[in-house]
Amino acid sequence: MSGPDPITSLGPAPRSGAGRRVLAWWPLVSVLAIALVLAVRSLVVSSPLQQLRVATTLPTEPAGTVAYEGSIFLPRGGPYMFGFQSAGAARLTIGTHVIDGSGSAKQRIVLPPGATALRFAAAPGARMMWSPPGRRGDMEYVPTASLAPVPPSQAHFAGAGAARLDGVFALMLLFIIVVGVLVAARARLAHLTRPQWLALAAVAVVALTLRLYDLGGAGQTWDEDANWAAGRNYVTNLLDRDFRAASWQWNYEHPPMMKYLMGIGAQFADGFGPARAVAALLVTLSCVLLVPLVGRLFRWHVGVIAGLLAALTPTLIAHSKVVGHEAPTLLWWTLGLLLAVTAFDHLPTDDDAARLRVVLRRIIVLGIVLGLAVASRFVNVLLGPLLGIVLLLAAPAPLRKSVLTWGAVLVPVVAFVTLVIVWPRLWTGPFAALAESWQKLKKPHSPEPFLGTVTNTPFPTYFLWYLMATMPLGLLLTMVVGVAVRVRMWWRRSGHGQPDVVQRRAGWIMLAWLVVPLGVMASPVRQDGVRYVMPCILAMVTLAAVGATAIGDYLAARWQPITRVLPAVLAAYLFVVCVRIHPYYLDYFGEHVGGPRNVAARHWFETAWWGEGVDRAVAYVNAHAAPGARVYRDCIEPVHLAWFRGDLWNSMVASPDAADWIVVYSPSSRRCVIPKTAQLEFQVDADGAPLADVYHIVRP
Repeated sequence: MSGPDPITSLGPAPRSGAGRRVLAWWPLVSVLAIALVLAVRSLVVSSPLQQLRVATTLPTEPAGTVAYEGSIFLPRGGPYMFGFQSAGAARLTIGTHVIDGSGSAKQRIVLPPGATALRFAAAPGARMMWSPPGRRGDMEYVPTASLAPVPPSQAHFAGAGAARLDGVFALMLLFIIVVGVLVAARARLAHLTRPQWLALAAVAVVALTLRLYDLGGAGQTWDEDANWAAGRNYVTNLLDRDFRAASWQWNYEHPPMMKYLMGIGAQFADGFGPARAVAALLVTLSCVLLVPLVGRLFRWHVGVIAGLLAALTPTLIAHSKVVGHEAPTLLWWTLGLLLAVTAFDHLPTDDDAARLRVVLRRIIVLGIVLGLAVASRFVNVLLGPLLGIVLLLAAPAPLRKSVLTWGAVLVPVVAFVTLVIVWPRLWTGPFAALAESWQKLKKPHSPEPFLGTVTNTPFPTYFLWYLMATMPLGLLLTMVVGVAVRVRMWWRRSGHGQPDVVQRRAGWIMLAWLVVPLGVMASPVRQDGVRYVMPCILAMVTLAAVGATAIGDYLAARWQPITRVLPAVLAAYLFVVCVRIHPYYLDYFGEHVGGPRNVAARHWFETAWWGEGVDRAVAYVNAHAAPGARVYRDCIEPVHLAWFRGDLWNSMVASPDAADWIVVYSPSSRRCVIPKTAQLEFQVDADGAPLADVYHIVRP
């Protein structure tokens, strides 16, 4: 961490006149491009009802309705939830099942797979909705590709269950926005040299490869279907320019940004794969942004080490394979910190007023990033205080008072305006809508094991225990020992001319980065492991990179290659850790707590909560159960994840004594009475921690 740094600043250089003209015209070009994409989409994409045949309304159907006939393709056999949204009375007929109602109506129906007849009589503007087997919660709009205007015997379906054209148009809109951001940031990007671009590319390749490999290996997890369905609906609403209140009620307890991003992937398949790929890309971008961020705070090669360690950290891999709020959270925190750290780079040197104007523009951008972060998860409001601390530490003395005054006003105001703009549900009454979201969100969660007890009110240090337990031991030791060495060095002059104040400022920023996200400990939301404190993991990984470099510098006098060998050993260690826990990264715990097996046996922390492993247990039953076999499924808490074979749904039993097959999820923490005659035939485990057991009862 000594010697000349190849990057002295990541801020923008003074722009040429041509560059300023490009920036001035690009917003208009972007708006026109977005309008063109939406116009073309309206011409080439038909609505679901347009895919059906208009028929004569029957006397038994509500007066004043329009009747549509045709077929619908059912991808799986089992329990479907069918329904509709209609301004008036409507009737939906699926095969022989009839659903009547007005406004919103729905009904659970068990159906076999394949094409079946459909008829819908409703007022103009009505929507059909469904939840196929394996999804729960709010329903999703029936996609056009799952409908045909002819009877089932004549119907052919291409891309059923998906809305691929909508996915393409949504990707076009995202591409326009990303290009606009890159145009605005082109001066900053121009500072990177070819070796630095290669380093960023290497981090990206490692991170993305680990995340895309066996992307769905852990199976479906608890909230993915709710997030996925809401995301698909939200993207459809945006493409349709549908801003009616009824169209934005889906999963409204959480803000929409994650659902926009992963809803793009949700258009491309009936499954979760493409949406998970978006999550993988978001976390990969976080690992890449970590490189210049840490390089700006310390040294460029420290940033490269931090990016690679983040790419290999099991917990960060876990949450990049899930359709959840964690992936965009990591991106916004990393981006916000990078922008805050570089907010005072390349300022004019001769005019304080001009310097302040440049800084204020950058503060407005920080407010937008904070707004997007809050629009991804409410707890990300804690990013605001962290940005304020970084600005306070980094601001030049002549500007400090003005920056703090303007920042305290601009950042929260711009963030709130950004939140309202990106969430149409807030347009008619933001504070009332936010209060409704909080009322739904604050409901108590299920009890979970914690330090030998089962509780839903753990004490405030809950997240600290989890952060320590889920950090690989090698990283934890490197972080502790190395940071101790660095603290000792910070209080002495470096010997290479670097002012102590620079190193101390970086140290205070790291401390704030580690501590501020833990502000969530003051709230009643203490659950689900580390998902609410994910930014702390990036800070800990960064400290491990700083520690590895500090240890190398300290020992380099005896053996110079140690500076390169130690990071390589850490990377190899993390790779072995990933191989051992794959694909159940969500259940990873470090060697210092005995790994997942010991944690599950002692009920220290939560394992097998997300639903990971249910798919393999259910697949075993589907492959081995006789036709019409009796299945008991109430020992699976996330029961909506159990996609049993279609013929088994009609033979579900209410008692384990009457069953032929029993699936128990989280057997180490969930009590389930198993008959003495049942034999354990199959078990899914995560490095020794049991996730799911399959029992078979052989009867005469």
